[in-house]
Amino acid sequence: MLIFDHLTIAALTLEQGVAHIERALGVVIPAGGAHPVMGTHNHLMRIGEGAFLELIAPDPAATPQRPRWFGLDDPAMRESLQNSPRLVNWVARVSDLKHALGAVDCARGEAVRVTRGELSWLISVPSDGSLPFDGAFPTLIEWPPGPHPSSRMADLGCRLRSLSIVHPQGARLAQALAPVFSDARVTISTGAAIQIRATIDTPGGPRELD
Repeated sequence: MLIFDHLTIAALTLEQGVAHIERALGVVIPAGGAHPVMGTHNHLMRIGEGAFLELIAPDPAATPQRPRWFGLDDPAMRESLQNSPRLVNWVARVSDLKHALGAVDCARGEAVRVTRGELSWLISVPSDGSLPFDGAFPTLIEWPPGPHPSSRMADLGCRLRSLSIVHPQGARLAQALAPVFSDARVTISTGAAIQIRATIDTPGGPRELD
């Protein structure tokens, strides 16, 4: 089974991303760490039990060892982020990533080992770093045994209420997920324009993040 894990906001710089999230949610997302393999760094905060929000950006001090994940080296993605950081993907956790990549319809990428400080995990990343289905289908992640990483993240009183995903192939994606994923907060539908939008309950009331 797939379990909702986290949302990913992409930005060209962490400073732009922090300001974007503060405008949208009214909170300042704390610093996280760096991913040497991917040449990125992030900020992190909890948005529920076993769930978190990640802000990610290229790390100008790092040299990636492969194309950066979440499409961050894609010229079209970088151009779109010039206007504003945005919600680019959602991530679901599995107990056995290599098995899930072969068993879950529409899952894409290879199982890549990534580190942040002392934490190490496996995540599905296509060889070119792209986002399958434009981010509408979840990236898959396998955490090591033990407490979920969100248990060590700042809790600023924000909770995911819902996640709405619209994609031209929405019916196919929903059908692929139906046997392996069930979360009333997440809806996938078909539409001409791709859209990923989260509603998050914050100390100042419900806010939207897209």
